[in-house]
Amino acid sequence: MESERKKISGQEKDEASIRLLEKLQDQLNSHDASNRRRAAFNLSWMQEDGLEILKGALFGDFHVTAKNAAAYGLRKMRGRMRKMALEAIEQGLKCRDGSTREVCRNALQLLGQKVNGGAASRPRAARSSRIKEIPKKGRPRRSFSIRRTHR
Repeated sequence: MESERKKISGQEKDEASIRLLEKLQDQLNSHDASNRRRAAFNLSWMQEDGLEILKGALFGDFHVTAKNAAAYGLRKMRGRMRKMALEAIEQGLKCRDGSTREVCRNALQLLGQKVNGGAASRPRAARSSRIKEIPKKGRPRRSFSIRRTHR
């Protein structure tokens, strides 16, 4: 005997997809990094709806970890939404929020694109001074001389 499957109507599909999108949006703000990343990846497969949620998280008033996950989802967009996702990341470079700008700059660098930026884009090592060796406190270091005796 074959198991009977219930036919799903169009309205039930819409309600189920809305619940799924809400669940993924909540997971995008999760404390667990793995859940955030997985939700962003799943949203990247959802075309228009996923793009809107990811853009909302990137440009909205969210924590930087959620913005990083949204940028990850935008980087993973495939197909016809890829160009729009890249435009959204590039638009983030012009955003007033510093965390959004930094997340978008990092996302574009990970995609292999050159990002022209000001002082904020320079590597930290170039800005910091050299690390100096601090001498140990206590007795001064002895220098040993080896005496060789002839036999």
